[in-house]
Amino acid sequence: MSGVNGGSRAEWKGLWGIKLRNAGRSLVDLVLPPASLDGVSGGSGMGLSAGAFSRITFLEDPVCDGCGLPFEYELEAGQRCLVCTQRPHIFARARAACLYDEHSRGLILGLKHGDEQSHAALFARWISRSADPLIRDCDVIIPVPLHPLRLLRRRFNQCAEIARPLARQRGLVYLPDTLKRTRVTATQGGRSLRGRRLNVKGAFRVSPRQASRVAGKRVLLLDDVLTTGATADACARALLDAGALAVDLAVIAGVHGAREVPK
Repeated sequence: MSGVNGGSRAEWKGLWGIKLRNAGRSLVDLVLPPASLDGVSGGSGMGLSAGAFSRITFLEDPVCDGCGLPFEYELEAGQRCLVCTQRPHIFARARAACLYDEHSRGLILGLKHGDEQSHAALFARWISRSADPLIRDCDVIIPVPLHPLRLLRRRFNQCAEIARPLARQRGLVYLPDTLKRTRVTATQGGRSLRGRRLNVKGAFRVSPRQASRVAGKRVLLLDDVLTTGATADACARALLDAGALAVDLAVIAGVHGAREVPK
């Protein structure tokens, strides 16, 4: 069942929970000095400490237009790496705010599995900067969805928690319920590229009643981490089948070297 502005009932319940938790944190901050998101006291409570920030490998242009990752050799903006040239994704373009490594992993997993929704606004700011060319071209923003059973267990969709403030900041149309995950999929971790594709094949769809919301539109799909791109490709296929003009991808972090050059 949908709520105001197309948000699901579960998502809006989660949103009110976040608002209550944030109000509680504000009261605590009156007594105790706020800590940065990586736990260093005396911070603003809204970002990272200087030390943690300096260890994040943020990605700057020029990056590969297809996967958003750094080139291994000098190329110009708008060009594609050898893997994306020979094995293009179904989504058109991608941008990642940073590399997925030992310094960014804890922050991302803190949001995804650790109930640290306060990280979402930080990641939205990062993506707003890294994916600016894609944002300026898109018509709507859609988060990679969770299956309803997984959403019930986790209580929130980490991609939606980032997409919502990003849409608000950039004046984008936010469509949290248009793309659906129709079956529970096993974790992608530890699977080959072929195994990842098979795991999510046919797992996403846009219902005919929702197709008009993406038909002829350029969609910005939002995910947390880009590894092989199997999940994002499956989402992009469902959106294109529903009539989307094109699908671009924005993520917090990309995994360098996750795909190999075709033999």
